[in-house]
Amino acid sequence: MGRYILKRILVSIPVVIGITIITFYLLNVVPGDPVVLMMKEHISPDVLERVKAEMNLNDPLYVRYMKFIWGALHGDLGRSYKLKRDVADLIVEAFPNTIILSFSAIIIAWGIGIPAGIISAVKQYSFIDNFFMGFTLLGVSMPIFWSAIIMQYIFGLKLNLLPISGFSGPEYIIMPAIVLGWSSAASIARLTRSSLLEVIRTDYIRTARAKGLMEKQVVFYHALKNSMLPVVTVMAIQVASLLSGAVITESVFGIPGIGRVCVNAIQNRDMPLLQGSVMFTVGLVIIGNLVADIAYSYLDPRIKYD
Repeated sequence: MGRYILKRILVSIPVVIGITIITFYLLNVVPGDPVVLMMKEHISPDVLERVKAEMNLNDPLYVRYMKFIWGALHGDLGRSYKLKRDVADLIVEAFPNTIILSFSAIIIAWGIGIPAGIISAVKQYSFIDNFFMGFTLLGVSMPIFWSAIIMQYIFGLKLNLLPISGFSGPEYIIMPAIVLGWSSAASIARLTRSSLLEVIRTDYIRTARAKGLMEKQVVFYHALKNSMLPVVTVMAIQVASLLSGAVITESVFGIPGIGRVCVNAIQNRDMPLLQGSVMFTVGLVIIGNLVADIAYSYLDPRIKYD
């Protein structure tokens, strides 16, 4: 297992480098001057050139990229053009808020999605199955920003039960967590149902039933564990994606997390901040996939990485 983990880490290095190259290149070829955006349009050419020289923006593209990578390897992700602060400090400040939102959404997603998928598979074509699948279809189909606006209108404006936006107490996290968790729960429920139905139809499940085992034992001790492999993959990716920053949810509800940081960086063409956020996101996704692969060996003893 240790050798496999080391191999996966080494394979991930070219992926990280490739993503940083693409991101760095795209940020530097799109229209718009970050210095002009930062200092407004009314700026003399002399001052503009002096500021560009101080920010090393006149250097060739490959030189600036090498400086960025060298600094990143030493823990220096650069300094924000707009906020005049270290990118690493801004990410560290925003990440705890994203963690709170993400794990709240994950609890809702897993707590609803997995049981709903199991019940739908066991009660296939029943009223409960149709209800859960219709509910999950609505969750998958409805855009997050639209469900967020609807919840803000109903529970915030009309019923006045929850705050519409902000992040200064537990009550502020309820609506965004439900909005974010509903979409994830829908995907998990549908995947759990289809995977469990596929396993339930196998020969060894029929043999277990023929031996006289109770249906609960057949489902939970024999079928469920083997049906969770694709579900674990999606769950790990969802965790990594949520921790990377729920961009739309954080923007709609005004939560100062990683997603909001990325949006502000894009709007201000704050290249160091966006580059640092992208590298941080890539690292989380790679770790999430690695955790999913390790979990495979526990769920299916036949999988041996060494």
